[in-house]
Amino acid sequence: MSVSCIIPAYNEAGRIAHVLRVALSHPDITQVIVVDDGSHDGTPEIAEATANGHPVFQLIRQPQNGGKSRAIATGIEAATGRHLLFLDSDLVGVKHTDLSALIAPVLEGDSDVALSLRRNAPRVWHWIGLDYISGERIMPRALLAEHTDRISALRSFGLEVFLNRLWIAEGLTVSVVQWPEVDSPLKAQKYGMIAGVLADVRMLADMFRTVTPMTALKQIVALRGMRVPQ
Repeated sequence: MSVSCIIPAYNEAGRIAHVLRVALSHPDITQVIVVDDGSHDGTPEIAEATANGHPVFQLIRQPQNGGKSRAIATGIEAATGRHLLFLDSDLVGVKHTDLSALIAPVLEGDSDVALSLRRNAPRVWHWIGLDYISGERIMPRALLAEHTDRISALRSFGLEVFLNRLWIAEGLTVSVVQWPEVDSPLKAQKYGMIAGVLADVRMLADMFRTVTPMTALKQIVALRGMRVPQ
């Protein structure tokens, strides 16, 4: 089964090369699409240099920053694979084995969809047993092909909440895949302490504007009930 990997990126010049190398060299991934979301730090140039003409690589440049959801929607429209794999461009420590672990349950028919649980995900997500706003997921392209206009208009964590709603409405089985050596860098590491703290505050505010605590709780309970044994 073909897998299109979509990597949205905004000002990730210092981190995207590693994620891109892992995706490009993975045998199960048949297409890698980097959607540069109006970066001004050389991210698209580094992506092109890293891919170095790789036949499965495609770079799409969006002239203005429109947010992750818009970048993902652009990637979906360009994807040709039967399945879509979403990867954040700033992952630290991700390896072939991590991607294989995420992809395998879906390609082997053990579950309909899968999402990651990174090492440094909030402790409460580990306690619950899933990260309901994980950015690393794999699912059938047919599930999203007719929703790109709606996805493009989503803000902040609206993408993950929307995907959860689709999964729940379709009654899909879910694999939660532990990534015990993969981290998503803290905002303070990316932007410095003060700017990082402010970015975290904005992120939390956006989260609560996007989804109410009750809605989040309902999605978490539903997704837990859809998990397949690991």
